[in-house]
Amino acid sequence: MSAGPDLTPVLQHAQSADADLRKQAELQLQAYQQQDYAGYLVALVSELANDNKPPETRQIAGLLLKNLMDATDAVLKEGMLTRWANVDGAVKAKVKHLLLPVLGAQAAPARHTAAIVVAKIAAIELPLRNWPEVVSALLTNMGQPNNSLKQATLQALGYICEEMGKLEEDILDQQQINNVLTAVAQGMRPDEADSSVRLAATVALYNALEFAHSNFDNADERNYIMQCICEGAISPETRLQEAAFECLVKVAGSYYEKLPMYIQDIFKLSHRAITQGDEEDVAKQAIEFWCTVAEEEIEAQEAVEDGEEAVNHSFIRQALQPLVSMLLDQLTKQEPGQDRDEGIWNLSMAAGTCLGLVAQCVKDEIVSLVMPYVQPNIEKKDNPENWRNREAATFAFSSILEGPSYASLAGVVNAGLGFLLNATKDPDPMVRQTTAWTIGRIFQFVHGEEDVGMPPLINPQNLPGVVKTLLESTRDEPHIAEQICFALSQLAAGFKDSDTPLFSPYFADIVQALLQQGERALQMDVQEGARLQLQAFEAINEVVRSASPDTLPLVGQLIQALLDKLASTLRMQVTSSEAKEHQKDLQGLLCGVLQVVIQKLSESDSAKTGLLEKADSIMQALLGVFQCDTTSVHEEAMLAVGALTYVCGQSFTKYMQSFYPVLELGLKNHREVDVCIATVGVLGDICRAMDTQVAEFSDNIMQVLLQTLSDPTVDRSIKPQILSSFGDIALAVGDKFETYLAHVLPMLQGAQHLSVEQQRSGNETLYDYNTQLRLGILEAYAGIVHALSNEKIAQYMTGETPVRLLWPHHVLSSYAECML
Repeated sequence: MSAGPDLTPVLQHAQSADADLRKQAELQLQAYQQQDYAGYLVALVSELANDNKPPETRQIAGLLLKNLMDATDAVLKEGMLTRWANVDGAVKAKVKHLLLPVLGAQAAPARHTAAIVVAKIAAIELPLRNWPEVVSALLTNMGQPNNSLKQATLQALGYICEEMGKLEEDILDQQQINNVLTAVAQGMRPDEADSSVRLAATVALYNALEFAHSNFDNADERNYIMQCICEGAISPETRLQEAAFECLVKVAGSYYEKLPMYIQDIFKLSHRAITQGDEEDVAKQAIEFWCTVAEEEIEAQEAVEDGEEAVNHSFIRQALQPLVSMLLDQLTKQEPGQDRDEGIWNLSMAAGTCLGLVAQCVKDEIVSLVMPYVQPNIEKKDNPENWRNREAATFAFSSILEGPSYASLAGVVNAGLGFLLNATKDPDPMVRQTTAWTIGRIFQFVHGEEDVGMPPLINPQNLPGVVKTLLESTRDEPHIAEQICFALSQLAAGFKDSDTPLFSPYFADIVQALLQQGERALQMDVQEGARLQLQAFEAINEVVRSASPDTLPLVGQLIQALLDKLASTLRMQVTSSEAKEHQKDLQGLLCGVLQVVIQKLSESDSAKTGLLEKADSIMQALLGVFQCDTTSVHEEAMLAVGALTYVCGQSFTKYMQSFYPVLELGLKNHREVDVCIATVGVLGDICRAMDTQVAEFSDNIMQVLLQTLSDPTVDRSIKPQILSSFGDIALAVGDKFETYLAHVLPMLQGAQHLSVEQQRSGNETLYDYNTQLRLGILEAYAGIVHALSNEKIAQYMTGETPVRLLWPHHVLSSYAECML
């Protein structure tokens, strides 16, 4: 067995400030890995395990070892698993033998890294029923006097539970779970003198809770676990408190039905953490607990409304008044500048989010509890710090707009809309941003509804002032203009199904203002500009969707403007990966608007005729977008092509020679799942448009689709879409599809058997996928049966051919059951 090279000098160079040394070291490490993978594994673990090596090289060796075991890319990860599986058993044993003692090393980074690597290897081995002794070996460490060893062991156990939680199959048996929970609970005890051990145990419990269903069914075991968590929540150690509340959040989400006997104590703990503690991270987790409870109860209400049984203890309603009061008190704890930084998550934002969930949960009851806070605070201007009160009051008002009925909100919204429009001129930018967001939410949840005989919020009298104010505010600071764009999109959405052209006079001005925001974004910081640009174009989409028939000529005028902007993206100087990404994002937004415009104009025969005249220019622009990247396919451009096929019909054939290479590239692009699925959908559009003329390309298309279905590395969500596309192709090419049946029918029958197996397994995680799979099977059969002549069908049903067309009765019946 190769001992592998001495990696210390190379690892030191890999961290060098000298770029040349760093690059050379990286190349050496890659060479070691490629030339002698087993020896490289041993060399890395030997470096990590050697107490005489520098701490930094030990840590990087562990991280490199970890990166050989896991990857976010599914294909890359599959290759890693295969490579590990092919390693000689003696080498694997040596790696494990050297690795486990590192959990007791003096150097903390080495211990922590070793814990991660142990879990990554266990994640590969345990599902294969290899290394079954790892859990018992780790549990043995808990009886040792070495607290550092205990801490790292608990970390490893927690990481293993985290890895096992990602798998669909239950790998750990109940005895192993019991033993892990026992070790964790032992480490969490208040009499554990080493706080790092208590923290590691609490974090490990968080990851192990997913497997504790049997333990939570046992009252004594559940009580002990909950006692350990609650004791951690009052620890003087801040990080331990936070970890304990994270466990309570997990319990609320996984074991909501078991909470009644603990809820009063948890309320006291959370109230203490939120109102009396001075650690914001702990308080945010305490609020997150009530967010999770509210989400569980909202979900239960929805289930009951759908005629299903669900447990709802109504904890939110029972604690409503003190809970709302506690949340409102946190709203003035903003951070200056939080309106500009999307990464900030503070106590004020957490409380407002929770308040919104509470409103969805208790509905009308929330209004009378929140409005007495809103009314005196929203106008406060006694001193410069009163911006906090105004912003908090506006945030509170916005948070209760989703949930309560229109009847309960109509009065306060009608009274407050004028005030909010004026508040878009508030001297404080954070108040202006929250105000713009609130106006958008008013239009989203309250605008235009007529309920219990009450008039809609937006009417001919106030609409001019609303539009005028919003258009003026688009010139505000970019992060505020972003929210104004959102408000305009929601204002437009309220007129989508309107019978009157009330919104029509403002169409041109609003679209022009939104296009200007898109142009403005190009001159700004990339990140801030991207957010504004996205919101501006999404608002244009909503305005176009809501356009009434009298504005369709104006919608049609957008096409040339969009084509001009697409042409300008083709001239962009792309000198870096960031610039390339920026170009692709902008093209995506423009293609998205173009798709919406095409779909809108397609609703009218007269507008559709005018659109057809521009089809050549549109297709030329889209082909230009595709040519910007010959290694991938632009998803939004592909969807725009799909919209255009409906307009063109059989005349789309003239574009097919130029477009086919793009179509094939998209169908083969398995690594970008959304792109591949979008392309399969567009293939169906093309078949419906071109009809029999698609036969010229069907051989190549079918070859690509069949290869994709046969590839085990392809994401499974793509395959039902491909099965469905067989039906589209069959309907287009008719009896020619017979030439593909020898390959297609076995594929369909294999999919049928898979569907039945998944149904019998009772695995709920496969339910949605199985439904899609059945739908794909049925749509394929339906297309084939309708496409083939009666004579051909008879031959394939009676077995006069090498393969039989077996109508999937069992899939049909199972699918029918799912639809009931």
